[in-house]
Amino acid sequence: MYWDANGLYFSSVKGSSSSAAAQRSYYSATLAEFCAADRNEIFARMALQNDFDLTGTQRDAWLEQAEVLQRVLAGHIGALYLEFTIPRMGRRIDALVIIGPVIFVLEFKVGEQTFSSQDVDQVVDYALDLHNFHEGSHDACIAPVLICTRARRDRQRFPDTCPPDRLFEVSWTNSDGLAATIAQILSLADPPEIRIDQWEESGYKPTPTIIEATLALYRGHSVTDISRSDAGATNLSKTAGTVASIIAATKARSEKAICFVTGVPGAGKTLVGLDAATKHIDHKDELYSVFLSGNGPLVAILQEALARDKVRQERLRGRTARKGAALSEVRAFVQNVHHFRDECLVDAEKPPIEHVAIFDEAQRAWNLKQTVDFMRRKKGRADFSQSEPEFLISCLDRHGDWAVVICLVGGGQEINTGEAGISEWLSALDQSFPDWRIYASDRLVDSEYDAGRIVESLRTREHVEFKSDLHLATSIRSFRSGNVSKLVKELLDLELGAARETLRHVQERYPIALTRDLNTARRWLRGQARGSERYGIVVSSQAERLKPHALHVKTPVNPVHWFLNGKDDVRSSYYLEDVGTEFHVQGLELDWACVVWDADFRFTPEGWQHWSFRGNGWQRILAHDRQKYLKNAYRVLLTRARQGMVVVVPRGDDEDPTRNPAYYDQTFDYLSRSGMSLI
Repeated sequence: MYWDANGLYFSSVKGSSSSAAAQRSYYSATLAEFCAADRNEIFARMALQNDFDLTGTQRDAWLEQAEVLQRVLAGHIGALYLEFTIPRMGRRIDALVIIGPVIFVLEFKVGEQTFSSQDVDQVVDYALDLHNFHEGSHDACIAPVLICTRARRDRQRFPDTCPPDRLFEVSWTNSDGLAATIAQILSLADPPEIRIDQWEESGYKPTPTIIEATLALYRGHSVTDISRSDAGATNLSKTAGTVASIIAATKARSEKAICFVTGVPGAGKTLVGLDAATKHIDHKDELYSVFLSGNGPLVAILQEALARDKVRQERLRGRTARKGAALSEVRAFVQNVHHFRDECLVDAEKPPIEHVAIFDEAQRAWNLKQTVDFMRRKKGRADFSQSEPEFLISCLDRHGDWAVVICLVGGGQEINTGEAGISEWLSALDQSFPDWRIYASDRLVDSEYDAGRIVESLRTREHVEFKSDLHLATSIRSFRSGNVSKLVKELLDLELGAARETLRHVQERYPIALTRDLNTARRWLRGQARGSERYGIVVSSQAERLKPHALHVKTPVNPVHWFLNGKDDVRSSYYLEDVGTEFHVQGLELDWACVVWDADFRFTPEGWQHWSFRGNGWQRILAHDRQKYLKNAYRVLLTRARQGMVVVVPRGDDEDPTRNPAYYDQTFDYLSRSGMSLI
């Protein structure tokens, strides 16, 4: 720690810093040191930290940036960080500068003359990441600035006010206008000044989407690097550590074990599984693992995202890369559980290459009836007599030494016919695998897992351990509020008083709006989202009478395009045309969601009614399992948004008997009584 020549206190910017902030940058210094430094020395220090092949273009860009910044920042007091990394995004900010009360996020496009919307979103995303996830930046003024060095002066744009959340609108400028841009923002910014020592040491607590997390873990980051570390989410790292220790102990003792990890929606169950899989991604590793899911859209999206990122990373290193080859590689890491099953069917004696299999959404595995019927119809196996859980355990049981099955279990997440819930796994263990050791979350007895009776019977079995660290109690999907899943459960369970109280706290940072007009909802979504924050419309797969609103639930949507493509692609969620159903979005998330509520799930004074549209009219759903699936579908839809959502309950139409306003009005009244903001 020291005081610089201008009397400004710094902790560790000087020299080769050990602070968290400086370690995440290629170069850091006080502004006085930076402006006095030789540009070739700056480049040399950055080159030593660079992971990629340095091209002449990159060298020239860094030198030109340094020249511009030294000229513009001379005379200012503060600190600078070049190539500042954001692990969650796998990107680096060109320059982060702190002056007085302002953090300037500077993105250079050297030689560019035009400001593209993609580049604008990029620098806004960087600013949002600091604003949302870096403790020292939460309450600071943050100013994103896009510098196209050759742009015309008349294309420049500056903010004229400091917004309430202190995150400025993006500024557009060229090299010559950067000094005036900084001066303008400083004149608008409110105190207090940033204590750089405190800012440097403050924590970075990201909440990545499952796609971002998968990319980061695949690149070698740990779950600790990319997850929050506050008290409400500390058990994510503990759970990942507990799973790792179970795998290691099972191998050391040459045993076979199954591990059940439970958690509320959005708590990070999939993240725990991916963490285990990426730690042992090399097929030569004795602990070689595979991540399996029966969620087809999730698998396709993760495989495509990993392949695209691998191609991008290889090209940054100056290497030739083809997406087909990349896809082939990542498919060995994230697999559809049905492909794994089919491979094991080919040779009924041979064990799979993996000793560790992680089953995501294990509660969705098929029961005995569904599995036997499928095997008879699709595989020609008339003699097949196992449920999906029993068969999958048997595949790992073929190993002569050791094996581990990790089941990631969501409560109230079964959404399709034949999904057995967790009790089928427990029954299979009880009846067919008496020697397997069982490690289970102590919350497996909770009502939403619908396995209390059989869990209690397992307590008399040998080698059963219940561990509190195998339950994830706090949702980290929404970094604005950890109580969204609690609110949704209360609404669906008709606990209106409790829901009203929970919503009052949730809406302090997580807006939930209610409207009867879809276009109003679309405007609300676009107005809330900044940068590349993703938004989209989600509906129940039974919502067939939304067709008059141009929402065609039966029109096939490609979830890869919907979740991964940009604002310029009509197939993406951004266009607010194609809709995602519970089958497309389960296990994934949006930043902002619009949930359109059809007459399939209706509130009445007697409780929820369940309906299915058949032919030319609605038919009551009376089967208990189908009622549960429909309720769970709305649970999935209402827990997809990370930052906020708008719920649309259409008005119906007096002239259309299939959209009688009475089908919708009571649902709208019920939701409005919860306290949702009407728009």
